[in-house]
Amino acid sequence: MLVRLTTGLSGPEYSLSTGDEREFPQDEALRLIAAGYAVPVAEPKVEQATTPKAPERRGKRKRA
Repeated sequence: MLVRLTTGLSGPEYSLSTGDEREFPQDEALRLIAAGYAVPVAEPKVEQATTPKAPERRGKRKRA
């Protein structure tokens, strides 16, 4: 889970400052959030503009 730290945090594999973002395992990230050391980073929602397809047009059928 991607989190943004609200305070500095260091360990044997990392040294992070306030505002740094890092991926943590789900359980550890939830523990950091609950303790107030981090906040979750929301995935940016990307909107894509699409053009609607033109309606299908067919010629009128002639009746015999």
